[in-house]
Amino acid sequence: MALRVLAAEAVSSLGLRRAMPVLSSAQPQFLQVFSQNFASVAKDLVYQDSHEWAKVEGDTATVGISDFAQAELGDIVYVELPEVGSEVKKGEQFGVIESVKAASDVNSPVSGEVSAVNDALTDESSKVNKEPYSGGWLMKVKLSDKGELKDLMDATKYEDHCAKGDH
Repeated sequence: MALRVLAAEAVSSLGLRRAMPVLSSAQPQFLQVFSQNFASVAKDLVYQDSHEWAKVEGDTATVGISDFAQAELGDIVYVELPEVGSEVKKGEQFGVIESVKAASDVNSPVSGEVSAVNDALTDESSKVNKEPYSGGWLMKVKLSDKGELKDLMDATKYEDHCAKGDH
């Protein structure tokens, strides 16, 4: 925890941004560690404090986990998703992500009916690591209460949440 605070202060004093993209595995080890602590944050999404994101388009939200979350989990080896047509509730578990480090529940940032799931993750769960904000999305939800979105964090608040270690 102290190391993250120290790193955040160092980055700030150097005038660097915390939201750096994750570096490739070809980078030196010390840069890989640095990049994991300062994962990228997509500006057009809203975030839940448990590191799930939602991208709202009309009455549908695409849901996934953040770059920070996938970096903390490590190499993802299995993703369990809900059935299309099932109901999900904001803050409640809808799936599980297993990595080489641990299995983690995934909670929905919104409520509604699951209209699609990312079947590509069945054969290539690593997409969540490689493309957390695009090809690694988990499900699409037809929103039942758009008012819930006001309780989610914008990108700036989420960056602060990650930097403070409030997770």
